[in-house]
Amino acid sequence: MNLSKKWMSDYVKLDVSDKVFTDEMTMSGSKVEGVEYEGEKLKNIVVAEILSLERHPDSDHLWITSVNIGEDEPVQIVTGAQNLQVGDFVPAALHNSYVANGTHITKGKLRGVQSNGMLCSLSELGLNLHDFPYAAEDGIFVLGDDCEKVAGMDIKEAIGLNDTVIEFEITSNRPDCLSITGLAREAAATFKTKLNIPEPVVKYSGGSDVKDMLKVSNSAPDKCYRYIGAVVKNVKIEPSPRWMRERLRACGVRPINNIVDITNYVMLEFGQPMHAFDLRFLEGNEVIVRNARAGETITTLDDIERELDESMLVIADAKKPVAVAGVMGGEFSGIMDDTTTIVFESACFYGINVRATAKKLGMRTESSARFEKQLDPNGCLKSQLRALELVEMLGAGEVVNGLVDVYPTIKEQVTLPFEPDWVNKFIGIDVSADEQKTILERLGFKVENDVIYAPTFRIDIEHQADISEEIARFYGYENIPSRELSGVAAGYLTEYQAFERAIRSLLIGLGSTQIETFSFISPKYYDNIRLPEDKRESVDITNPLGEETSIMRTTALPSMMEVLVRNINYRNASASLFELATEYIPRDNEELPLERVALMLGLYGSDTDFYTLKGMVERVFYYAGVKYKVEAVSDNPSYHPGRTAKFVVNGKDMAILGEIHPSVCDNYDVKNRIYAAEIDFDALFAVKNTDRKYTSLPKFPAMTRDLAFVCDRDIPVGTLAELIENSAGKLLEELTLFDVYQGEQIAADKKSVAFSLRLRATDRTLTDEEADAAVKKAITALSEIGAVLRA
Repeated sequence: MNLSKKWMSDYVKLDVSDKVFTDEMTMSGSKVEGVEYEGEKLKNIVVAEILSLERHPDSDHLWITSVNIGEDEPVQIVTGAQNLQVGDFVPAALHNSYVANGTHITKGKLRGVQSNGMLCSLSELGLNLHDFPYAAEDGIFVLGDDCEKVAGMDIKEAIGLNDTVIEFEITSNRPDCLSITGLAREAAATFKTKLNIPEPVVKYSGGSDVKDMLKVSNSAPDKCYRYIGAVVKNVKIEPSPRWMRERLRACGVRPINNIVDITNYVMLEFGQPMHAFDLRFLEGNEVIVRNARAGETITTLDDIERELDESMLVIADAKKPVAVAGVMGGEFSGIMDDTTTIVFESACFYGINVRATAKKLGMRTESSARFEKQLDPNGCLKSQLRALELVEMLGAGEVVNGLVDVYPTIKEQVTLPFEPDWVNKFIGIDVSADEQKTILERLGFKVENDVIYAPTFRIDIEHQADISEEIARFYGYENIPSRELSGVAAGYLTEYQAFERAIRSLLIGLGSTQIETFSFISPKYYDNIRLPEDKRESVDITNPLGEETSIMRTTALPSMMEVLVRNINYRNASASLFELATEYIPRDNEELPLERVALMLGLYGSDTDFYTLKGMVERVFYYAGVKYKVEAVSDNPSYHPGRTAKFVVNGKDMAILGEIHPSVCDNYDVKNRIYAAEIDFDALFAVKNTDRKYTSLPKFPAMTRDLAFVCDRDIPVGTLAELIENSAGKLLEELTLFDVYQGEQIAADKKSVAFSLRLRATDRTLTDEEADAAVKKAITALSEIGAVLRA
């Protein structure tokens, strides 16, 4: 919204600088986007009176002029303009001046004759014929009677090109500020000064009555809350006066003619869009507000034929639609040079419907931009009366007696209790009840008997908190003391979130980087990881972006592979990545899939192998406090059959880890060895035991026994370790594997496995007999699976 400070001064008188004005308005909630000074590019251009005109001796089209610029001596300027006469007042750019496009004007000679400047056209002042319709289109701008004809006066002051225009960002909940009077009200409240918005006064012409000339009906009261019609006869179409053109220009609206300009002027002044119809094109002198009919069309003012549908609201006559309600008029609804009788429309439409209609038709306008924010139906009458007042003020026609006002359901004021103590507590301030009342009354509220009556143009006022906001912004946000939030529970992490965050921190500490991938993938990804056909059932996306993102993944392995391979292709020497990835598992007779979280690890690099990955997975399980068994895996087609294992907890597979199968790597066209792990994160969380109990340092010495066993090559070392731990009993403090040997001294189908057992009692010094007994139990347990003590 562009605000003309000249225009605003009609309603509120301020004696502050532009800097103070913009700063204070921003702090009180009306955010200033920028400030523009009209004509600021014009430098050293003054009003000049033509004293004489002489033909240039060496040119058929140049004139030598002598002009009075308010100084003792006249100034000589050579011009090529042919529309000048002695006595005209024109803009003169003197030596060392600048015109609107930035051109620097200096004195010089034109065909041997001294010229001390340049006489200016409208375009050189940054103006056009809409600003001064009587000016010559291709000649020098000759000032009319509506300008100050004082020789030597700055041209900006003489022609009214000296306004300050301030651009405001208006939020969608404050349509009342999309007007000069709305911003004037905010300014008056901000600077604690008087606001003066006079009520319009209309002097009807007498004679005929509007109800004899116009009929209005509303068959869609849910979309048109109010419709007011007025008639003006004996209309005289002509340019608007300079003061009106100036104000429209400052606000970014092009002046056209007096009637159209009046509708735009009222829209800017009060925020109420208006429209004027030529009565002769209203069949039956009738206005019907109704829904459009299916297939109905209208040619709008921009000469485009548009097809309507039944959801759209139109203004129609007895036969056809003549305007799209709240958006734009039809081609025959405009004001023409021979228009003699017009209908002024001031209406209020349902904002959501206006927005939807404008969007469907692809024609967002100044009118629709305001209506879509939901205007106040109670503002229609004042706007209509103001338009009729301007008609009489400009001598643009005779106002027919009366109005046609169709207002089915009157909008009532919102009322709230006046509770100053609640406001103070809510904001954390101490403002007296009288001061709060004063603030509200400056904004147009009414406070009586401890009840607040909000003005109906304030559509944003619904709750007590909205009242608090009004008090806070005029008390000054910068004056509100800082304090802790009250009445709000402290935030905390759930147990799952805390566990997730801890695992994330653990892996980052191990040098891994977290990634995030899409949960929707291509079915071809399953081919790449050699997923068996019976495990490919997935959730299909109804409206996918494409085949590449058409299903929800059941495993995050292909997503991890995509990122690892991309890093390899980017020639990154190594990578260690992890992701807490959601997988979607279809369920029989269930509309929604099972969503589970998998912790994916992915590594490659010259210093990375299976045991690097296994160590990371072990650290995750150790933090979770979960004991596990490690078993070899050879039947997973995505992983190398001899370099893959799984962690089993209470008989349930909890993780799989290993080297990616070479055929899978071939599918991704990479030669690197890639390692990956998939951990069922939800299942791990379900069995976690992260409670840590303090154990004091041992007071008694330990005994160590080293044992080497010969067993079948296919017996896992983990099986041997588990048997030792279970049989040695509570005296076994730590079991460490320190050697595995296969060679000449051992049979080809055998291997030697050596363990170190640390034994200790917590309450006494352990005896040799006790230690030997524990070791004997371990030897006996291993002998049951064919493992014998190596000599």
